[in-house]
Amino acid sequence: MHAVVLVGGFGTRLRPLTEQIPKPMLPIGHIPMIERLIRRLGRGGVTDVVLALGFKPEPFHAVFPDDRCGDVRVTYAVEPEPLDTAGAIRFAADAAGIDSTFVVANGDVMTDLDVAALVDAHRSAGAEATIHLTAVDDPSAFGVVELVDVGCGAGRIAQFVEKPDPGSEPSNLINAGTYVFEPAVLELIPADDRVSIERDTFPKLVAAGSMYGLATDDYWIDAGVPDLYRAANLDLLGGGRIHDGCEPIAPDAHVDPGATLMNTIVGSGAVIETGTTVVDTVVLPGAFIGARAQVESSLVMGRVEADATVIEAIIGADGVVAVGDHVAYDAVPSPT
Repeated sequence: MHAVVLVGGFGTRLRPLTEQIPKPMLPIGHIPMIERLIRRLGRGGVTDVVLALGFKPEPFHAVFPDDRCGDVRVTYAVEPEPLDTAGAIRFAADAAGIDSTFVVANGDVMTDLDVAALVDAHRSAGAEATIHLTAVDDPSAFGVVELVDVGCGAGRIAQFVEKPDPGSEPSNLINAGTYVFEPAVLELIPADDRVSIERDTFPKLVAAGSMYGLATDDYWIDAGVPDLYRAANLDLLGGGRIHDGCEPIAPDAHVDPGATLMNTIVGSGAVIETGTTVVDTVVLPGAFIGARAQVESSLVMGRVEADATVIEAIIGADGVVAVGDHVAYDAVPSPT
C-alpha cells in the first residue's frame, strides 16, 4: 500500500530552527520527525511512501540514503511550483503511479494512530475517503466535524463547521491529518493546479455522501509550532506512548555531572557545562549551554553562554545568548 506524506511546507512557524534544516528533519526524541512518521506508516501496512516536496529532496537523502526507511520504500515528488494540499497529493500520486487505496499523512503530525485500523474502517464503510478525527477541549478554535450514521467504526461526515461559536459546535472532533483515499478522489483534483484538500475537495466528497471519519483517542499532536514541537519531544519521556519513546540524553552528548536536568532531552553532540539548570527543554543536536546558565521551557539549537538565563525562548543554530544575558519569550536570532 502506498502513502503520500505532505512535507512541502517551509516550517515558518518553527523559525529560526528551520532556517538551516527542513522541518521534517527536526528530531523528535533523537530521531527525525519524518522517520518516526514513516515507521508508523510501515507498522500500519504501508510499503511505499512518496514524499510530496516543495523543495529539493537532497536533505531527505541524507536520512534515507538507500531510499528506504526500514521495510518501507521512499520516493520523492518535487512540485515545480506550490500546489497546495490537494494539488500536492495529486502530483505525488501521479508521480508514484498510485492506482489503489492509499494513505495521506501530514508530515508534522505525531500520533499513535493505528493506520491499519483506519484503513479497515474505511473499507468496511465502503467510503471514497476516510479521515482520522481526534477530540479537542476547545473546538471553537478549529474546524470541527459532524458525524452521522456512526456504527462501531467510521461515521459518515455530514458537514465541516469552521471555528464554530462556543456552544454551537456539532462536536468536538477535528481533522487529525491522516486520510485514506480511493483513487477516485484524485479525479476530483485538477492536475498541476493549486487546490486545497480541505476547502475544495472535502466539500465535494461530503456532498456526495462518500466521506467518512474515524474518531480515536490515540495520542495526537501537531508538532509544527514551537510549544507543541517541544511537547512532542518531552512526551516521549513519560512512557505513555505506544510505540515511541527515547532516552533523555543522546549517547554522544556531553552533560557535566554538575549540571541539573529535569524533564529535558539532550541531542547528539550537545554540550552542557557544570552548574547549569535545564528544565522542560529540548537541547537540539550540537547545541551548547555554558556553566551556571539557567534554561527553562525552551528550544536550544545554538549557544547559551555561561551565566545566561533563557526562559520560554527559541535559540536557533546561529543564535548566541551572550555571557550573563537574559532572554525570555523571544527567538534568537529573530525569524526572517
